[in-house]
Amino acid sequence: MKLHHEWSKATPIFDDENLVSYSGLMPVMGLAEQTGLSELICEKVRFKSSRVKSAGSNPAGKLGSIIAGMAAGAKCLDGLDVIRSGGMRRVFGAVYAPATLGQFLREFTHGHTLQLASVLRGHLVRLAARCDVLPGAERQVFVDIDSLLRPVFGHQKQGASYGHTKVAGRQVLQKGLSPLATTISTPGSAPLICGIRLRAGKAGSGKGADTMVADAIATARRAGATGEILVRGDSAYGSHTVVAACI
Repeated sequence: MKLHHEWSKATPIFDDENLVSYSGLMPVMGLAEQTGLSELICEKVRFKSSRVKSAGSNPAGKLGSIIAGMAAGAKCLDGLDVIRSGGMRRVFGAVYAPATLGQFLREFTHGHTLQLASVLRGHLVRLAARCDVLPGAERQVFVDIDSLLRPVFGHQKQGASYGHTKVAGRQVLQKGLSPLATTISTPGSAPLICGIRLRAGKAGSGKGADTMVADAIATARRAGATGEILVRGDSAYGSHTVVAACI
C-alpha cells in the first residue's frame, strides 16, 4: 500500500451564507458612513463621459466596494471578491464584482485622481471632527513627506521606469513606480495619510512636493491644528519651492 502524496487540483471557496469572513469591516464602513464618505465622493467625483456605457455610474458605491476590499486585505482586482464571500452580501449593500470595479477604474484620468485626493483630504477633516485621531493638535502637528520606489512587473505597465533605490544599504536601479506621500500626526497619534500621488519610477523625490506640502498644511489647519506645524522630510525636500510652500 502506498500513500498518496499528490494534492488534487482544487480551489477553496468560502460560500457559507451564514458566516461573515471579515466582520471587522462593519465598524470601519459604519464610521465611513457617519463621516460622510459617500457624500464626499458623490460631490467631488464626476464622470462627464465614459468609454464603456455606465462604467462611471455610481462612483460612491464602487469606490466604497474598493475601499472595503482593500481594508479586508485585497491587493489586486481579483482580491476584491473578498467582499462577496460567504454572508458578506447580507451585511453590505451595493457590493460590486471585481470585473465591474476594474472597468470603473479604467475610466479614471489624472483629473479623477485629483478628485479622489480632494475626497481624501475632506474625509480626513471630517474624521478628525468625529474622532480624536489627532490629540494635541492645538499644540503641535507634524507633516511628513517622503517618496518610495515600488517594483512592478510586465513590459506594458504605464509609467514604469528605472529609478534609484536602496537594497541592503546599496544604491541599485529598479524598474517601478514612485509614489509621493504626505502624512499628518501629533506627538500622541499615529500618522494619517493626507495625500498620495503616483509618479513614474524615474521621478525625482522632490517632484510635486511643494503642492503636496501646501495641501497637507491646509488640511491640518482644517482638521484643528491651531498650534505649530512642523514639516519634516529628508534632504530631497530642502528646496526653495518646498520652503516657500511651508511659509
